[in-house]
Amino acid sequence: MTGQGEAALVLAKRAGLYREALPAPALASHLLCRWVHALPPGPAVPVAVVPDGCVDLLWVGGQLVVAGPDVTAAHPVLPPGDPVVAVRFRPGAALRWLGLPMSEIAGRQFDLSEFGRPWARDLAGRIGEARTTAERMARLEAGLARVAPGIALPAPEMAFVFRRLGRGPEEAGLAALRDRLAISERSLRRRCHEAFGYGPKTLDRILRFQRFLRLAAAGEEATLSGLAAAAGYADQAHLTREVRRLSGLTPAAVVGQLAAGRLPDRAAA
Repeated sequence: MTGQGEAALVLAKRAGLYREALPAPALASHLLCRWVHALPPGPAVPVAVVPDGCVDLLWVGGQLVVAGPDVTAAHPVLPPGDPVVAVRFRPGAALRWLGLPMSEIAGRQFDLSEFGRPWARDLAGRIGEARTTAERMARLEAGLARVAPGIALPAPEMAFVFRRLGRGPEEAGLAALRDRLAISERSLRRRCHEAFGYGPKTLDRILRFQRFLRLAAAGEEATLSGLAAAAGYADQAHLTREVRRLSGLTPAAVVGQLAAGRLPDRAAA
């Protein structure tokens, strides 16, 4: 995406008001966070939801939707004026909650009822009766907390893989991961497909891209070459190729949006 299309595209978390918080204590072993995303009333804003290796459960447009792990940027139509409330599963946790490999839902969205979970319809009904955003979130978490005791915890090995790859090049290395876990390359690939939706090499790419986003948001590196080195890219050209593939934006555009911290006036409230 280049030219006018790229200029109009906004990282989703920079569109409108996005807020994350810790999940309810009863869900802390299953969820990374809960979040709310509200766009101001008015014309739809083109957004890019970039890959992060995670799976989310969202109440959006009157439906309870599972967003599978993205491989490239998704461009959903977010309803202006109607906040999205959601939770993000811990690495590997969605496999337990949904009962199928994440590779079957990678890059796609499904209504939760399609997974055959007996509690899904009741939970969606309760959330749909809520009058406020806060009440919707409370009902979402309360419903999940009722189910959680019957759901197995995510495999610690996959949480280790996610954490190790996410730390940076000095912590990564697929051979080192296989040695640490005492599993074969084939087994590691299969388990990553089950837990994350894709193999360890793709997960590594996505988590390196997420490191770039964190470093760019922190503003600790003044140049793109410095960001490339700090995030673990071979060079600035490697950074540019990967950021374009995963976000549809140039690194400079991403850095500019993260530095600004808000939309231009035309897209703000």
